Amino acid sequence: MSLNKKSIDDINAKGKRVLVRCDFNVPLKEGVITDETRIVAALPTIQKLINDGGKVILCSHLGKVKNGPNEGESLAPVAKRLSEKLGKEVVFVSDYNVTGEAATKAVEAMKEGDVVLLQNTRFRGAEETKNGEEFSKELADLADIYVCDAFGSSHRAHASVAGVTKFITAKGGENVVGYLMQKEIDFLGNAVENPVRPFVAILGGAKVADKLNVIDNLLEKADTLIIGGGMAYTFLKAKGYEIGTSMLDETKIDYCKEMMAKAEKLGKKILLPIDAVTIKDFPNPIDAPVETVTVDAENMPADREGCDIGPKTRELFANAVADAKTVVWNGPMGVFENPTLAAGTLAVAEALAKADATTIIGGGDSAAAVNQMGLGDKMSHISTGGGASLEFLEGKELPGVVAADDRD
Repeated sequence: MSLNKKSIDDINAKGKRVLVRCDFNVPLKEGVITDETRIVAALPTIQKLINDGGKVILCSHLGKVKNGPNEGESLAPVAKRLSEKLGKEVVFVSDYNVTGEAATKAVEAMKEGDVVLLQNTRFRGAEETKNGEEFSKELADLADIYVCDAFGSSHRAHASVAGVTKFITAKGGENVVGYLMQKEIDFLGNAVENPVRPFVAILGGAKVADKLNVIDNLLEKADTLIIGGGMAYTFLKAKGYEIGTSMLDETKIDYCKEMMAKAEKLGKKILLPIDAVTIKDFPNPIDAPVETVTVDAENMPADREGCDIGPKTRELFANAVADAKTVVWNGPMGVFENPTLAAGTLAVAEALAKADATTIIGGGDSAAAVNQMGLGDKMSHISTGGGASLEFLEGKELPGVVAADDRD
């Protein structure tokens, strides 16, 4: 995948209609935005285009929109918040058709520096299917230039992410990436393709199945691969250990054996937990007090479940991170939603915070954990896309990145 993409610094937006695909998929509670991180992240790109005299047309999806368009998933609250953040009116086109007559008229009325926000792109329905072709063309008809700044959606070949670019190109326009996308490409892309070594990758989370291709790809690229979280127990089982009632993916035991053999062949290290914090019964609710017993990984009691890495493992993992120059982390070390079972995830976050390295958090639960622990500002980069960052780490081509024009 070519990562040398044209960005908004390579275009002249003055007087041009610029369609920007943002990620405004923000959490809403009764019409109120409860976390505006994604809105704030989009501001530098929007502000740059306003300052350059572009006519800025924003679009995004919100929610999954399973039962058709509804006011509960309208982007109206985002328009209101954006207006406050930018200090100028963001004209909201509430038409559920997204690109209909109301949108055309709003765009025709724009002056340089004006901002319009279109309705939720998912209201058009199945924008990744054949319907998407027509929608892609209608989006392109509104604009002269297309900017993709929605990394969190860049792994989907949807009309507003990738489809639109074909029609922009056909009429001589440019397709570029925004500042947020550029940052993701610079950090995540270069960490995997061209890391400063030693390169340590840390993978956690529940299931081996979710990370099969990531493990395989990162074994090729990293010097050390650290595995924690629920997925570690299938690896421990593959080593012949008793893992009690811990999470196990029976169908992936042979895969884990293959990966350990591959690491040995490539001269790479796989670090697994050497001790575990175990519980008898899962807490209900998840953050309820729970009694724990810490045991060595090779002799876990048959009636207990490993739910976090133990103190010896925390030290082992922290030491591996201390010597690294590039660290990528995706997935918690245990059931971090429970304060008692969060110590392993916290220890890894603290080790990254202290490391003299480029530290990259690959979105999802790891990003939530790092922010929850107040260590977000100590990381070099926290990815804004869970699924997209995972696919980047797998070495997959992301449609939203591929569709942008390459620099000459």
